[in-house]
Amino acid sequence: MSTVHALPRSLSEEQRAFVTALRDFARRECGTREQRDALAAEAGGPHAPSLYARLAELGWLGVCLPEAYGGAGGGMTDACLFLRETSRGLVPAGGFITSVITAKAYERFGNEAQCKAAVGGAVAGQVLSIAMSEPEAGSDVAALRCAAERTPNGGWLVNGHKTWISNAHLAEHILLVARTDASGTKREGLTMFHVPAGTPGIRIRPIETMGGREVNDVYFTEVRLPADAVVGVADHAWPQLMAGLDAERLFLAANMLGLAERVLEDTVAYVRGREQFGRPVGSFQALRHRLADLATEIECARLLVFDVAAACDAEPGRRFSREASMAKLKATETARNAALEGMQMMGGYGYATEYDMERHLRAAVVSTVYGGTSEIQRDIIGRSYGL
Repeated sequence: MSTVHALPRSLSEEQRAFVTALRDFARRECGTREQRDALAAEAGGPHAPSLYARLAELGWLGVCLPEAYGGAGGGMTDACLFLRETSRGLVPAGGFITSVITAKAYERFGNEAQCKAAVGGAVAGQVLSIAMSEPEAGSDVAALRCAAERTPNGGWLVNGHKTWISNAHLAEHILLVARTDASGTKREGLTMFHVPAGTPGIRIRPIETMGGREVNDVYFTEVRLPADAVVGVADHAWPQLMAGLDAERLFLAANMLGLAERVLEDTVAYVRGREQFGRPVGSFQALRHRLADLATEIECARLLVFDVAAACDAEPGRRFSREASMAKLKATETARNAALEGMQMMGGYGYATEYDMERHLRAAVVSTVYGGTSEIQRDIIGRSYGL
């Protein structure tokens, strides 16, 4: 019996065909270890530009972006299907999440020229990045100090240091969050800016991680921006940021759901074939029960992720902060635990680079940190009950 988890029952025929096409693409382009190794070597991280360009040609990178800018006009469920299937199929499209999150911010708050550049660029295969975190402003992002000062000609002068910025080294456009007024509370006086990556004064330094090159320090030194670089309303970026958090957390949840499912598939395949004491190790009750628990947890995560996605599609103007945080918490914790369990059940082979399991672990272990730590998600959920 297949270990591939079920699709949501509410999917349309078009969505089911989309999933089939995604799975065929993943098998064809990333189905062997040799293919995956070659793609991983291309950029030294989880994003292969050549394959990403092919996804753009197929029209899939605009799955949930507006038709006005070349997108498919789909919803959150469509985006979650894309993320789940590309992650499960080990498709190295690591630039997609930051690109679609950033593009959605432009869609909501950007002007026409900004949307054409950023949203249209994302659909065409350009990578976008959002620069929020700083050395002293991680979970407490409102404490950021990167400053943008108004200049006499009506423009802006930016100085500051951003860190842990995903895909900045690949990005064509960076959505910068800077402090433009320090007279109020820390959540006041923040502004979003549209910054082309080649703007003079920007320096990007890679931060090497166990997952390869994914994140960067980004330094802004005397960076000059025009007056029309503001995205949305100057000094009012905090509510703009909050408007996008539900989507970000749901996208990250869908991504890790796919990885957790792949971990289960790989583990089951291994324990069916590996023999010790004269029979497959998967036949031992200790492993069967662990796999049963793991499969149940993954199924719970799947139901939660797609239920939240369906709710977002049904009421697009409503916030689902509690539910999105629950989905992010459940899916990322499940993916991390699944990879640890998979490595344990595979024994030494789970630790060896000959197999994908150690790569799964490197991808999963950080998911409970980025996009808001598990502790932050629990705090959001708790506060939603008045605690």
